[in-house]
Amino acid sequence: MNTEPLIICENLVKIYHLSQENGGSVEVQALQGMDITVAEGEMLGIVGASGSGKSTLLNVLGGLDRPTGGRALVGNQDLGQLSPTALDQYRRKTVGFVWQQATRNLIPYLTALENIELPLTLSGQVGKSTRQRARELLDLVDLRERRDHRLDELSGGEQQRVAIAIALANSPKLLLADEPTGELDTVTAQTIYDLLRHLNKQLGLTIVIVSHDPGIARHVDRVVAVRDGKLASETLRVQKADSEENHLVELAVVDAAGRLQIPREYLEQFNIHHRVQVELTGNGILIRPPEREHHSHDHASASSPGEQEPAALDSIEVPSSLLRVWQSLKSRLKPSSKNHNGDEQ
Repeated sequence: MNTEPLIICENLVKIYHLSQENGGSVEVQALQGMDITVAEGEMLGIVGASGSGKSTLLNVLGGLDRPTGGRALVGNQDLGQLSPTALDQYRRKTVGFVWQQATRNLIPYLTALENIELPLTLSGQVGKSTRQRARELLDLVDLRERRDHRLDELSGGEQQRVAIAIALANSPKLLLADEPTGELDTVTAQTIYDLLRHLNKQLGLTIVIVSHDPGIARHVDRVVAVRDGKLASETLRVQKADSEENHLVELAVVDAAGRLQIPREYLEQFNIHHRVQVELTGNGILIRPPEREHHSHDHASASSPGEQEPAALDSIEVPSSLLRVWQSLKSRLKPSSKNHNGDEQ
């Protein structure tokens, strides 16, 4: 996999204006300053609850929505700065789409082969080369034997394979898949993930998959979790030091402004609300509830049971000065040596 980034999103913001019945409108901030980088040839999974912003991110990367603020770069193209004509060219030549409903890309009265030939013909390819390319794509998704079958004669997994072949018709650098296994059973979903991995390796294709499936980490190189329009955590596949096996490591993400998203269950466990105390220790940065606030909150809860608690925050900004001090401190720390009795010298 090439370590050079194909996708760079910096402080990405997307705001939708929704009309209301009274004639007014309301703003919905779907992306709130997201930073994400995807290497060329990487297979990335994006997970998050409904409304977290993951599908909005996919739409921006696909050129279907323009960012409201920040930058979204794919290759050398700044998607927010492209003209309508250039954006249309980007969608036709750089990116391919796979949707949860395979039929979204398929015409029911055409055969599998004819469905793949259609976008090739629309792009200007005609003659024998069109049919040859369509057959190559069917081979790529292992469906040559089903090329003359119409949509109602194909299984759900086979329909999705045809949809993937259509997404590859323009030889894209980037494949975007929105819940590609959402309507498939577990066994069939596995075959689709295996196919996507095969395409990723064989074609050097960069693939970004949005999914609700928590087990997607088994199928991709990296998983990022999105919460409230921001990157919350990353799950990486790391090779064990003493073997060739891999294990998954989940890491919290610190954005460019020093904000750190902490899982809500952690905040609830330690009764953390709108303030925290941040301290440097010998092992890192300690984040904990302030002593005075902790006691006052307990007292207030006991004396005023009907009073509402302040809303808990799941994003904490770690001062950049503390991060710099910790990096300096860490570089100076040396492991203590021990004698043969195990005592520190």
